[in-house]
Amino acid sequence: MYDEHDHSKCPIEKTMNVIGGKWTFLILRDLFFGPRRFGELQRSLKGISPRTLSIRLKELEEEGIVSRTIFSEIPPHVEYSLTEKGKTLRPIFDAMIE
Repeated sequence: MYDEHDHSKCPIEKTMNVIGGKWTFLILRDLFFGPRRFGELQRSLKGISPRTLSIRLKELEEEGIVSRTIFSEIPPHVEYSLTEKGKTLRPIFDAMIE
């Protein structure tokens, strides 16, 4: 159970540590509409640098929120999508939209 005096176990703080970074929320917003390639995300997120997008995607992948699929076609491409854990964040987004 959550102890209001022990912030190390605070579910809000844990969630904000994962999704609270600049651009992270917008990356997730785009992925709620389905899998996206790196270039699609970059075009959608005007102003984000490729390096920042790459870092944020890697962080989300390490947290188990985003999965990265490599397609070995010619030319090869990578697609990012939400994991089941990532999809559980949807109510937060819906509440913000309302």
